[in-house]
Amino acid sequence: TWGEERIANELKLKLGIRISPRTVGKYLRTGGPVRTPDPKQRWLTFVRNHAQVITACDFFVVITATFRTLYVFVIMELGSRRILHHNVTAHPTAEWTAQQFREALPGGHAYRFLIHDRDRIFSRELDKEVTALGVQVLRTPVQAPKANSLCERFGGMLCRECLDFLIPFNGRHLKSILNTRIAHFNHARP
Repeated sequence: TWGEERIANELKLKLGIRISPRTVGKYLRTGGPVRTPDPKQRWLTFVRNHAQVITACDFFVVITATFRTLYVFVIMELGSRRILHHNVTAHPTAEWTAQQFREALPGGHAYRFLIHDRDRIFSRELDKEVTALGVQVLRTPVQAPKANSLCERFGGMLCRECLDFLIPFNGRHLKSILNTRIAHFNHARP
């Protein structure tokens, strides 16, 4: 209720801090009281409660020995952190991605949710096709990589533990590397 000018004058008079009234106004306009969400309704709680029926997907970029860019597409089950499906392509399209979802989520699956980021490849039409498979699409918020953290972490682990030491020659070689690494990830990791 004091206003920008009065707060700036009080800071100067009592604390010796010289500050512009415009700077004070910038901090006054940040909004009302900070609302803390109900802990029962947080994103992490939702993921923990529904982990067995949530899948997450992401694309990772791999550079080959001939400097071609290949894209690795991965679908992961969050409950067991098992990789359900993976594939490699040089030119990802929405049609190609929809086909990967059809292969990974056949009829009679138990999955209810799919988490993906806001990449352009995940178009509204693709989301409609995934919804037709019986899976509700959950897009991550803008600039929130932690919302799809398990898939992001898998991609980082794949690069750090494998692809930083082994450069694939082509797509077929990359698929062979991924088959070995994902079999280890699904069955032999703690």
